[in-house]
Amino acid sequence: MVVTTNEEVELLRENAIIVSKTLAEVAKHIAPGVKTITLDNIAEEFIRSEGAVPGFKGYRGFPGTLCISVNEEVVHGIPGERVLKNGDVVSIDCGCIKHGYYGDSAYTFPVGEVKPEVMDLLRRTKESLFRGLNMALTGKRVGDISSAVQDFVESFGYSVVRELVGHGLGKQLHEKPDIPNYGRQGAGPKLQEGLVICIEPMINLGVKNVVQASDGWTIRTSDRQPSAHYELTVVVRKEKPDVLSTFSYIEEVLGPERII
Repeated sequence: MVVTTNEEVELLRENAIIVSKTLAEVAKHIAPGVKTITLDNIAEEFIRSEGAVPGFKGYRGFPGTLCISVNEEVVHGIPGERVLKNGDVVSIDCGCIKHGYYGDSAYTFPVGEVKPEVMDLLRRTKESLFRGLNMALTGKRVGDISSAVQDFVESFGYSVVRELVGHGLGKQLHEKPDIPNYGRQGAGPKLQEGLVICIEPMINLGVKNVVQASDGWTIRTSDRQPSAHYELTVVVRKEKPDVLSTFSYIEEVLGPERII
């Protein structure tokens, strides 16, 4: 959405901080032996304690508060009885609604000791997000964000998922414009002052191709190589992007040794 008032920005920021803090609360419990449904229950309780409601639960029939996607699962994994194992990576995507506005953020966590090449994928995917965020300036184009992400990750031989993209955010969870993680610099719609978007690179260690699981939700890589996913919400501004959500709460929980 394009915000017109400071009040709207602050309502969006409040939601962005709630999802940021929810991910940090979940981070306290991520460890080998933990069921994904346990993490989902923790998130729902925390969101409701903040006076918000889960943004994903019931959305188009999705059953969980969180999308929890492990290893080769890219996004939209359904929480359940699956137990996290040492060496897994888990993408956790969280949404909430308060005062009629949405929050939306995602972070990929290592579980225990993870292979160095997979940790590199996580670090570089997160770095690509910040490169994309830096392009969220009035008068730039969507392609400037897209190419900043794509050029960086492809320089390491990774691939960009095509079927899933970032999006506008406001009173709806998915608003226009789409924000692909691939594209040409200077192409696409012009970014308007006050536009609120979620930038969310979904980057695969192997091929870019993905398939949908039989549950009708979970998207995984076709070659079953790991994938990484990070997401923040930003308001397009003239001088400097106004990033509404943050990973700082998560990183306080993780501590300096475990920050990606």
